[in-house]
Parts: sequence; structure tokens; C-alpha cells
Amino acid sequence: MSTGAQEIYDVVGIGFGPSNLSLAIALEEHPANFPNRTVSAAFFERQAAFGWHRNMLLPSTAMQVSFLKDLATFRNPESRFTFVSYLHASGRLASFVNKQNFYPTRQEFHRYLEWAESNFADRVSYGSQVTGVRLAPPTTARSPQHLQVEVQNGTGTRVVNARNAVISTGLAPRMPDGVDRDEHVWHSSEFLDRFRQSRPDELKQVAVVGAGQSGAEITRFLYDYLPHARIFAIIPSYGYSIADSTPFANQVFDPTAVDDFYFGTDRTRAAFWQYHKNTNYSVVDDEVIRDLHQRAYDQEVCGESRLQFLNLTRVHEIKRVGGDTRVYLESLQDDGMDELDVDAIVFATGYNAMDPTGLLGDLDHLCLRDEPGGRHQIGRDYRLLTTSELSCGIYLQGGTEHTHGLTSSLLSNIAVRSGEIADSIVRRCAEEERVGSPRD
Repeated sequence: MSTGAQEIYDVVGIGFGPSNLSLAIALEEHPANFPNRTVSAAFFERQAAFGWHRNMLLPSTAMQVSFLKDLATFRNPESRFTFVSYLHASGRLASFVNKQNFYPTRQEFHRYLEWAESNFADRVSYGSQVTGVRLAPPTTARSPQHLQVEVQNGTGTRVVNARNAVISTGLAPRMPDGVDRDEHVWHSSEFLDRFRQSRPDELKQVAVVGAGQSGAEITRFLYDYLPHARIFAIIPSYGYSIADSTPFANQVFDPTAVDDFYFGTDRTRAAFWQYHKNTNYSVVDDEVIRDLHQRAYDQEVCGESRLQFLNLTRVHEIKRVGGDTRVYLESLQDDGMDELDVDAIVFATGYNAMDPTGLLGDLDHLCLRDEPGGRHQIGRDYRLLTTSELSCGIYLQGGTEHTHGLTSSLLSNIAVRSGEIADSIVRRCAEEERVGSPRD
């Protein structure tokens, strides 16, 4: 393991998806708080290259948030990293305006993210898995604390020093209990890779599990791209529910709503979830619902049954039977059981929230937790609250829904959230310099 005499970075970012990319931009654009230097930062990403939900970049699928909710606009409309700046640089600003649509395709937005990311290649190490974070042993009695971040890559393991860490490792794909992924059982997070690796003529019966946006989009894609196949949509509800994107409901994603949630009472927070969960969870855009219904109606007119919706149904078990994948289905209407043999089944069953516990190791014992839930206590600036034994800053981009509300892991508030984290880091670094603490 290599350590050696190394620079102590002001901040190390663990993960480099849109959230920490937005943070890198916020740090780049932050007003100068130091007389002779800027904030030093390094980022480590386990993927081999930048990518954001690559396996759900289905043709013509649209973003569910306005193009103005990009990496920078809500924090700094004059930033050179806005989506509008990208369109201008790409020569498509007029064409985009002529579309008269607030929602770019997912593929175009991904290209925008890649365009922004290209400006930070000198600060990002790809193919680098952070395996742990710990406190560095003090060198002198007066030396300020710093963290040691352990990073594994293709050449071995090294340790990077940091005064602050920002964890943004993303969401973890969620599968039903007892169901494991294999070459016939997929999660939506791997969909396009799995689909491209398959032979289309061998996919004669395919099932999709899930009542949300991803499940509906995959169902539509499979129906269109496998004209010979039967597609089964397995839905626990009676049908797809529409996402509420109306103006008043959308206010729940405003930056000010974070304060209302964070400083609100338990009753306030419960109301947020009770009344506004249908803005994002297990819901589908109107356009996708209508597209699917039109396909179902068209086949009914033609006397076909290639697309079937199994409503009020859950997957009870999956077994490999000979060369088939057998799905055991449970009806929520009469508790009856049924069987369905498929060539592939896709679980669009969502994700588990980011949990930093494993990454923090022994440091997690210094992090405060709430009662009675045992969840991490988090400051308004997204910093983990800790005992006095830990003075370094550890920030979370994700996993803060219980403290900051619906926007914890969403693009809607990404620019403001990253700006608030950048403000906190710069403020803490400036305070350290002001009191004259030695820096190395």
C-alpha cells in the first residue's frame, strides 16, 4: 500500500456521477476565499469512464425534469457549465428552442454531462474504487485532523489524504428477497447491456416487473423492438399511476422546500411524503402511459395479445426449470398462484438509498444517529454530525431523504445542494486558515 509524502486535499470526492460533477463545478466557480490559492480537490470513480444510468438511455426517452435543473443554473445562471451553454457550444441552441419543449431526451442530457465532465479530467481518477475512510494518525499534538481515503485501482492500493470527504457512490439496485440476478434475470440498471448481449430471436417471452417510469419505458421498448415476442408487464397496482408534475406539486422540488422539510416537525415531514410521494415514486409520465395504452388498444383492434398487463400481481419466486426461467406469480386479488415461463425477466424495482456505513468503517461509530430509527444525523449543509472526536467534514450526496426530503438523490436540486456543500467546505477551510492552524 502506497502512502508517502502527499498533499492533503481540501476535499476528496468519492464517486463522480452528476452530483460530484456538480460539486466540482461549484468549487471551480466559488468566490475566492483564500488569498493565494483555490480549494484543492480530487475525485475517485469506480467506473472505467463517466456514465449516468447508461443502461436506461432508451431511444427518445425524455428527462422528467426541466433542462434548467442542470448542474449549475439554479446556483449560478451565469455559469459556463449550464445546459444552455452546452447547447450554444454544440450549435443547437436555436434548434432546441424551436422544439418548444422543456425536456431534453435522456441521451442528449447525458451528452451534456459528458461535455461538462471533460473539463475536470485532471481531477478525476476512473477505475478507482474507494474501499475505506479512516482518521490519519496525528503527526504532532497541534496538527489538525485529516482523513485517509483508501483507493484501489488496477495497479494496487494507495492512500489519499483529505480534510473533507464527499460521498456520492450512487444508489444500489434493489431486487426482491430471494431473487438473484443472472443471464436471464436482470435489473433495469443493467438493461441495455443485457439486451444487447442477447439474441433477439431467442427472446420470445419477456416479463417486466415494476409500476414505475423505468418499468413502463422498458415495456414499451421491448414491445417495439421485439415484434415477434410476447411482453408481460407485472404490476402490483391495478395499473400505472401518473406522475404529478403540475406546478403546485412541483414546488416540493424547490430549493426552499429543503428548509421546510429539514426544519419541520415530524408531522411536517410525514405530510411531505404522504401528499407528494406521487411526484417521483412508482409513478409514470402521462406520455408513456398513453403510449402503452395505445399499443394495447391497437393490438386489441387487431385481435392480438402480444402485450399483456398482469395487474395486482407480484413475483413470488423464480426458478430455473430445464432451459426455462419459471416465474411463480401471486395474485393480490385472490391470493391465487400462477406460473409463467420466460426467456428473460427485467426487475424495474428501484434502488436502495446510499448507505455510507460500510465505507466509513470504524469512523461510523463517531457519527451520531437519531432515535428511534438509528439513521445518521445530518446537518443542513449535508455534513454528517459526529462526536467531538471527529472534526473532519464528511458530506453525503444521497442517503439524506430522512433529513432533507425528496430531492436527496434527485437532479432537481443538484446545483443548489452542491453549492451548499461547497460553501460549507470553503467556510471550514477558511476558518482553519484564519486561526493559523498548520496545513500539512
